[in-house]
Amino acid sequence: MDALAVLLKAPETLALSRLPLAEPGEADVVVEVEWSGISTGTERLLYTGRMPPFPGMGYPLVPGYESVGRIVAAGPRADRPVGARVFVPGARCFGEVRGLFGGAASRLVVPGAKARPIGEAMGERGVLLALAATAHHAVAAPGAALPDLIVGHGVLGRLIARLVLALGGAPPTVWETNPARASGAKGYSVIDPINDERRDYTAIHDVSGDATILDALVARLAPGGEIVLAGFYADRLSFAFPPAFMREARLRIAAEWREADLDAVVALIEAGRLSLDGLITHHQPATAAAEAYRTAFGDPACLKMVLDWRACA
Repeated sequence: MDALAVLLKAPETLALSRLPLAEPGEADVVVEVEWSGISTGTERLLYTGRMPPFPGMGYPLVPGYESVGRIVAAGPRADRPVGARVFVPGARCFGEVRGLFGGAASRLVVPGAKARPIGEAMGERGVLLALAATAHHAVAAPGAALPDLIVGHGVLGRLIARLVLALGGAPPTVWETNPARASGAKGYSVIDPINDERRDYTAIHDVSGDATILDALVARLAPGGEIVLAGFYADRLSFAFPPAFMREARLRIAAEWREADLDAVVALIEAGRLSLDGLITHHQPATAAAEAYRTAFGDPACLKMVLDWRACA
């Protein structure tokens, strides 16, 4: 078996390549991918070569951890039915080609436990489940306050804001400096930080990826307030100690989502409390992957780019 896959051969060197797939085991499923999303956070860092060293990191690699498809074969111990539509958060089935993420391909071989069944009605919006679970992991830490300030109105920032409302929190303020991304808020306000005079935020969630932002955020904290780093940062972060000391500021890093986060957001979606509508703005056939990646990383109006694999054999 093989698959057509997006292959990052080196930074900024991307092509579609046909790659052999690992032989499925008894606990594996084979998924024919319908759609995959392009991440403007981690995948941008992989594409530009700015991704900090990680175990398993290197080139060539297949990117992508936001795939939706249908199971076409299942091993006897896979515990997944053939025909089910599933969300797949990446795969490691490409042999010598690295699959640190591994979801941007026409066909995947994954353990059945990694193929999460989703409702038929969710369709392509299922690619957003990884970001929704990431947002939940940031806001739902034990004992943490829901954010009253979110920095960045991309997909992750919007999902955090929607989750705050879905979980019964007060409408947060969202900072966004790019006018192209200021629209689309429902139930909360989006403002440019230069127009915000507040200095008493209790919980600030930053999804900007800006490694120079901490001093500006500390200045907006209430005493004992918390800053949550919910984005991904390629550069070293630092901050001036005295202002943070005076506020007894707390700093938390929200890492990778867990299965419980995925369960929680799926439950909220199925209950009608969390919407994924309006977040996918761009589509391209998978055969135009190189153009799609350039658009996803270069066009500020592109919130989420989806590759359509349905015409790929």
